[in-house]
Amino acid sequence: MNSTAALSQLEQLKKFTAVVADTGDFERMQVFQPQDATTNPSLILKAAQQSNYQSLVQSVKAAHPGLSATDLVDYILVAFGLEILKIVPGRVSTEVDARLSFDTKATVAKAKHLISLYESHGIDRKRILIKLAGTWEGIAAAKELEASGIHCNMTLLFSLVQAAACGAANAKLISPFVGRITDWYKAKLGSNWSDANNGGANDPGVTSVKRIFHYYKHFGISTEIMGASFRNTSQILELAGCDLLTISPELLAELSGNTGAITKKLDASNAQSALSAENITPLKLDESSFRLQLNNDAMATEKLAEGIRNFCVDTEKLEALLAN
Repeated sequence: MNSTAALSQLEQLKKFTAVVADTGDFERMQVFQPQDATTNPSLILKAAQQSNYQSLVQSVKAAHPGLSATDLVDYILVAFGLEILKIVPGRVSTEVDARLSFDTKATVAKAKHLISLYESHGIDRKRILIKLAGTWEGIAAAKELEASGIHCNMTLLFSLVQAAACGAANAKLISPFVGRITDWYKAKLGSNWSDANNGGANDPGVTSVKRIFHYYKHFGISTEIMGASFRNTSQILELAGCDLLTISPELLAELSGNTGAITKKLDASNAQSALSAENITPLKLDESSFRLQLNNDAMATEKLAEGIRNFCVDTEKLEALLAN
């Protein structure tokens, strides 16, 4: 691109926000030059089924004969993570088995095991984010892990109370989901949904992340905010200025091909006035208060449960793939 050519929307976005690739397909992410990369069981399963990654999968299996498929999953996750770290200058997120989402002790043990695998390959733990579900037990695990120098990315996050609790636990980063929130409201409204009224700045997934951003910045919470789960580029551009945004290769390509001007939509300096307008006050974050607030948010409760179920299913599919 010459100096007089218009910057793509992706290049413009990078001026406001750290761009992260949301994929296990490390070959595809190279062209977009992301800062970090995120993976999850579904993305790794998808990548592991591709012909171009069969040699990687087979080499991991050959290096660890006799291991159960369940144990092999950890080595596959780390193998993909190691390849990703050759491409991104920053961090990779690797997810703990979703079946441990309600077991703090087992989550901590699994996270430490994953970190030990990375460190056995000479990777500094600062380059790894351990992804944990935003359950009460997952957040408790994050608090313990962060205290021992293991950084966490809190995922399946759909509500302000989850975000606030993650901040109180000193989690390094949260991944509030945008598209899945929008999916829920779209399904709920049915024929009453209107892109004109419910899209753009009014998109419920977008407004959820904005509230979290304003809450964090106003109360001085240092946890990084990384918008995730996007359905279209409009959702992404409405969150320009968020700390980080993790984006699929398909949407990265779309942003890379567009040159329309974009503006910074989120600014920490506006957090005070935004909070006042949204009438946000500090949330009670003891266990019973957390569980009640989450329970009273039907969307967050349903999407959190659904997300854990789906990740469990894909982890089992990955195990079946490795058992063959």
